[in-house]
Amino acid sequence: MKKLIISAAILALALSAGSCQRQTGERPNAENIKVGFIYVGSIHDGGYSYAHNLGRLAVEEMGIPTLVMENVPANAEAEQAIRNLIDQGCNVIYTNSFGHMVYTLKMAQEFPHLIFGHCSGVETEANMSRFFGKIYQARYLAGIAAGYRTASNRIGYVAAYPIPEVIRGINAFALGARSVNPDAVVEVMWTSTWFDPAVEKQAALELLDRGADVIAQHQDTTAAQIAAEERGAYAIGYNAPTPDAAPRAYLTAPLFHWEVFYTDDVQRILDGTWESRAFWEGLDMGMVSLDALTGLNDPRAAPAIESAMTRMIDGSFEPFTGPLAGQDDDERIPDGVRMSDDEIWNMNWFVQGVIGIIPPVRE
Repeated sequence: MKKLIISAAILALALSAGSCQRQTGERPNAENIKVGFIYVGSIHDGGYSYAHNLGRLAVEEMGIPTLVMENVPANAEAEQAIRNLIDQGCNVIYTNSFGHMVYTLKMAQEFPHLIFGHCSGVETEANMSRFFGKIYQARYLAGIAAGYRTASNRIGYVAAYPIPEVIRGINAFALGARSVNPDAVVEVMWTSTWFDPAVEKQAALELLDRGADVIAQHQDTTAAQIAAEERGAYAIGYNAPTPDAAPRAYLTAPLFHWEVFYTDDVQRILDGTWESRAFWEGLDMGMVSLDALTGLNDPRAAPAIESAMTRMIDGSFEPFTGPLAGQDDDERIPDGVRMSDDEIWNMNWFVQGVIGIIPPVRE
């Protein structure tokens, strides 16, 4: 019995020492860096996680070893996924879903010697950055394409969750459409999922049944685009170029270029200059763009988009500049006033021309 007690004590000390070593170990540097990526979807989704994976591949091209875990839901499984990557030697970890945020933050606090990055969230820590792209700028440009293309003046928008990220994208898209077609309206249908092709397609079909002849999306797959093609309508994609998914419907898509952030962040680690930050950049840095317009677009779209894009890049134009009215025609932003980045980031109201409500978030 005495030997068992001594053995148990030795084991407990060893586990404790290992835990302390793991939590107070060496920070990532050029000699030991290994980067882990956690995706809410599949790298073959043709959209969001596919685009993130292009960023991971760009990191590998820097000569950095990486690991990836796909289809990690926005729940406690994310915490276990992070622990798995740590156990496999990853000392830099990026998560790509809004719903991963609380678990990423928890792990950053538990492992202060590691470096974390969370996409689209609102939390930072001394060893955890948050990052996103100003995709609303590209959505405004896509809205111009939709505004010119619609004949019914009714555009459908398949949307994931009613969080500011999605709301500001809907608003920017509607503003772009109405900048060239004041009669256009954008009807929103919520799916309460980021990645569910069947649900996304059904939502698109319902919007088409209500008279929409262009479908836009804030979803991770191409299902909404496929639905549009099946009904002889047009589609605006998202995240990645997907003209082959619905070639008779696809107009263009707002695109992320995650490699811009990932390679910059990793290079800062290699240089020893890394600091936690809230990264949110747009067209001017190449973090977002609009895909090439297909031949299905109205001829007026290209010059209008080029003009708006040029002015956004040089800073002479910001889509969220007053006068802006809400859904009830109430003045939200006075004439000539530009919304701040913080106001845009936290947007929780719909602009004039958007049909739909903003329900409580249930993720």
